[in-house]
Amino acid sequence: MRGPGPGGRGAGTSASVSAGLGTRVRIHIGGRPGEYARAVLDAVTQIPAGKVMTYGDVAEYVGGGTGRHVGAVLARFGHEEDVPWHRVIRASGEPNPSAPVEAITRLIADETPLRPAGDRVDLRLARWDGLTA
Repeated sequence: MRGPGPGGRGAGTSASVSAGLGTRVRIHIGGRPGEYARAVLDAVTQIPAGKVMTYGDVAEYVGGGTGRHVGAVLARFGHEEDVPWHRVIRASGEPNPSAPVEAITRLIADETPLRPAGDRVDLRLARWDGLTA
């Protein structure tokens, strides 16, 4: 969701993402993170090294939206902000699909438990509940 947004709206308007279920979440306002996006970015920043959350876990943690909404926030702002985006993964344990090699490299540096093949996170050991360190 880079640029002016859907329908040719300008930078001064807000953009939203729909999961196709009638649920719309405001991702940004005038190119800056909106309230929902800020909540997602703040939650991701809290994930400790060596731990991960799925996209759906983050949505549940912030109290709204879906995994797709979380993915849209990270795609739009994850690299602009100082956010450990690589700690948010798919429910299958697969890393961020837009930069899987970089994500795995960062997860290894974080000492995140991986499955034996080394291409997925071991969610039984690495999943963070948002409470414990």
